[in-house]
Amino acid sequence: MSKRIFIDTNILLDFLGERKPFYEPIAKIATLAEKGKLTIIVSPISFATVNYFLAKFESPKIAKEKLRKFKIISKISSLDEHTVEKGLNSSIKDFEDDLQYFSATESECEIIITRNGKDFKKSLLPVMTADEFLKSLNTK
Repeated sequence: MSKRIFIDTNILLDFLGERKPFYEPIAKIATLAEKGKLTIIVSPISFATVNYFLAKFESPKIAKEKLRKFKIISKISSLDEHTVEKGLNSSIKDFEDDLQYFSATESECEIIITRNGKDFKKSLLPVMTADEFLKSLNTK
């Protein structure tokens, strides 16, 4: 079974928005997923948020098409009543981060990839940037 990594919203936006200098590392991770070497998990919240921002800078049609293509190489975590309940009762300050974190744990992810590690200080999962994750693969 391939490594399951959870991609936070900011990382998905970096990738689909081709935001420099953050694009290249997540593009490499996406290539690994495309080759079946790892599994990318993304929350449905991330799809909605990224669509909102991309549609502001590109047409809504292009934003949806980018998300449609990304969906091919990723899996969507579930976000149900149980996940929301955990988030509402968590000590994490940001509710959206709660939902992301519990989506990752319930999807049996091994790592959270984000540029905002401080948002996941209480995480029991390792939290890395895309660069750190790629470097960790090279050291094994």
